[in-house]
Amino acid sequence: MTESSTNKLLNGDACHRTSSGRKSSKNGFVKNHCSLQLPQNYSRPREKNQNGTHNSSLYKKPFLESFEETPLLVAVFTYMSYGILTIFGYFRDFLRHWNIEKCNMAQEREEQKDFVPLYQDFENFYNRNLYIRIRDTWNIPVCCPPGATMDLGERLTFDYNWTFKYTGKVMKGIINIGSYNYLGFAENTGACNIADVATTQKYGVGVSSTRCEMGNLDIHGELETLVARFLGVESAMTFGMGFATNSMNIPALTGKGCLILSDELNHASLVLGARLSGSTIRVFKHNNMQSLEKLLRDAIVHGQPRTHRPWKKILILVEGIYSMEGSIVRLPEVIALKKRYKAYLYLDEAHSIGALGPKGRGVVDYFGLDPKDVDIMMGTFTKSFNGAGGYIGGKKELIDYLRCHSHSALYATSMSPPVARQIITAMRIIMGEDGTTQGAHRLRQLSENTAYFRRKLSDMGFIIYGNKDSPVVPMMLYMPAKIGAFGREMLKRNIGIVAVGFPATPITESRARFCISAAHTREVLDQVLEVIDEVGDLLSLKYSRRQKPRPSLGWMAEESHLQD
Repeated sequence: MTESSTNKLLNGDACHRTSSGRKSSKNGFVKNHCSLQLPQNYSRPREKNQNGTHNSSLYKKPFLESFEETPLLVAVFTYMSYGILTIFGYFRDFLRHWNIEKCNMAQEREEQKDFVPLYQDFENFYNRNLYIRIRDTWNIPVCCPPGATMDLGERLTFDYNWTFKYTGKVMKGIINIGSYNYLGFAENTGACNIADVATTQKYGVGVSSTRCEMGNLDIHGELETLVARFLGVESAMTFGMGFATNSMNIPALTGKGCLILSDELNHASLVLGARLSGSTIRVFKHNNMQSLEKLLRDAIVHGQPRTHRPWKKILILVEGIYSMEGSIVRLPEVIALKKRYKAYLYLDEAHSIGALGPKGRGVVDYFGLDPKDVDIMMGTFTKSFNGAGGYIGGKKELIDYLRCHSHSALYATSMSPPVARQIITAMRIIMGEDGTTQGAHRLRQLSENTAYFRRKLSDMGFIIYGNKDSPVVPMMLYMPAKIGAFGREMLKRNIGIVAVGFPATPITESRARFCISAAHTREVLDQVLEVIDEVGDLLSLKYSRRQKPRPSLGWMAEESHLQD
């Protein structure tokens, strides 16, 4: 495999082989894994297995994830539900075509019928007939900081969610269990707020220029120095938009003749960046190391299509926490494969930075790994830090290269000074440099809340996806009608949640996605759990067939050992 000049900017790691102490197993599509052998008296239902083989010797602590398989009867009824909705949708389209039913969607004008259509009728079919029916559960305006509780603007619809009318009233005290406020910094009081106000008075709220022209402020340099120190890397640079951090920097790192290996559940920003780069893209099964290794091996053996020349560069794209699945990347195994096949690793820590690890430094800190083993460390400030924008960290040569070649660095407006100050203040609190133990308390509170909430939901009989330490907690709803029903019933009981369905998820795996925060108290979580239990019984959402372990002393000892 050849190495270009930009390859040398990324990594010079030596190649080391690692041995696996387990036999290969057949790949599945989704999803269950445990890196620690459970006691023999514990029985597990049939679960989807997507992770393939794994090397438990690479993990310093238990790596527990659960993805219980969709019950067959539930899957059949879910397909039937979508089938019935589709049939009725076509019937209603027939009525709209003959003006029997009013059509509120955008349509082509009669005088433009010979033009290339602006609106693809079939593409809008789902929006017209399915999404609109449950649209009232999304896009509700928030009227205050989205902390542990929030105020929502009241709105009414008189045409089945086609349009909304705002009443001017505010629903106060809604418990927020859906925002990415992992460490509880979404607040308008405290040290961050005081620092933000002072920075606004000094710098204003905007820069009106790019970093390479008149928009490079001293506060930007201060932020980048702090980010590099927080991550444990040589250098870092920041960007004003998290999405653009991925989509505009990946094309600067790879191009024609390069190969990108992307996890099938990667975020849209990673997918867009990979496509814009012009590189060849191959997708491996989610968190499946056997699938990834097969692609790496084939890439080394066969090289580029037609010419069979070695790839100029092989870049692996993964995320720290996958926001729809609640799963955590198998980083120790990814790094082992990356070293073995001399590939490069791009790690997106949008959801994991601040939310994982004893020091809040993301998935690298969570596994106790060396940051130097990750070639490109990317993350966003929009979740744990309650800011905006993103960062890339790595070797100084890499960052210097991106400053000159990244479209996001050259053409985008600089980060707002108050936002930069918000991030700096929050990061110093997490690092304990503010002279208090507030950061350590937030990290500990988030970890305890996550473990408690996941355990309680599982004990109630709900199917919960993801890793035991992930603050993103997907609870399976499956059927399309239950997406809207669950959101409405929870809001009636003063709980704000996020429900997600097809096409954002597989058609049979609609879900409610809870995001746990350090700002949640145990009393708040108990109130939320009580309401979920009530609504779960009302809507028949307790699908789990998992056998609960017997409350014996032996099991309790084993459970205590696992938690330790």
